[in-house]
Amino acid sequence: MVYIIAAILIFGVLIGLHELGHFMAAKACGVRVNEFAIGMGPALIKKQKGETLYALRLLPIGGYCAMEGEEEDSGDPRALNNQGFWKKLLIYAAGAFMNFLTGLVIILCLYAGAKGFSTTTIAGFMEGCPLEREDGLQVGDRIVSINGEHVYATNDISMLLSLDTDGVSDLVVRRNGQKIVLKDFPIVLREYPDGYGGTALRYGLLLGYEEATFGNRIVHSWNNALDFVRMVRLSIQMLISGQAGVKDLSGPVGIVSTISEVGEQSRTVRDAIDNIAYFAALIAVNLAVMNLLPLPALDGGKIFFLVINAIAMLLFKKQIPAKYENYIHFAGLILLLGLMLFVTFHDVWKLFT
Repeated sequence: MVYIIAAILIFGVLIGLHELGHFMAAKACGVRVNEFAIGMGPALIKKQKGETLYALRLLPIGGYCAMEGEEEDSGDPRALNNQGFWKKLLIYAAGAFMNFLTGLVIILCLYAGAKGFSTTTIAGFMEGCPLEREDGLQVGDRIVSINGEHVYATNDISMLLSLDTDGVSDLVVRRNGQKIVLKDFPIVLREYPDGYGGTALRYGLLLGYEEATFGNRIVHSWNNALDFVRMVRLSIQMLISGQAGVKDLSGPVGIVSTISEVGEQSRTVRDAIDNIAYFAALIAVNLAVMNLLPLPALDGGKIFFLVINAIAMLLFKKQIPAKYENYIHFAGLILLLGLMLFVTFHDVWKLFT
């Protein structure tokens, strides 16, 4: 139960931080904010300070930043609709930026106590590994990319190779300062001793290790955050290509359930905290990327129309009427809510089955 409560709070905080990003950017740009609320539903505490009403609301599931001129045109010169291109762009993108920054900060905190990191440099090969040869991989090679995808961390190697189905991959390695391209390189899982008297399927690579420093903690944290972004992109590609379906998506119920499972399966309380925090960082980056998709009702959709209107003004000296844009965003919101209801129903169904 504790982990479920923690999961709900994490999800709510991440959405609240998203709205905080919009709020801070709006204030910095001089846009009038009518209300900034933490939580949803009935107000527990309300306080008017200047032009903005600050509220703490009952349900810990996010929040909102209500800006003048956001939903409909306003004659107020400080309204959002009367701002220039760059101010609008900054305000629209600020929520996603705050989520990405949150994920990055969480990873930095988790890595602050790290003693060292595994690297993508090959330190050796398991006995009998066929990958070590003159025209193949060698000790000291740093794996840079696999099938065109950059390798940010050691986990990427097995993940990217697992996406390949024909047993050959295009590898790029850095060797003695030079870039070496291994085209159509055969690399498949084989049985190797697991150290416990049995065998396990492995690629046969032994990767290096480096002591943790202030600098490489930052580098590994940044690479991990970028890896999360790539995971979202690959997931979207799999949805579009049909490798994954809508049934594979998870909504708030599924996320809360997963966070709870992560906590319950951890061996110690400290492990549970670290694992849940890592998963929270993944969700934060996911929220950042998903909100920037050019879909109606999302921040990315608003940025898309902002760019389209800027181009239209340059070419035709006209913009898309605000009411039509609002119609599109409203239709997109209905579709997104419908998808969310479907995903939530599926998440609940999985819990009971």
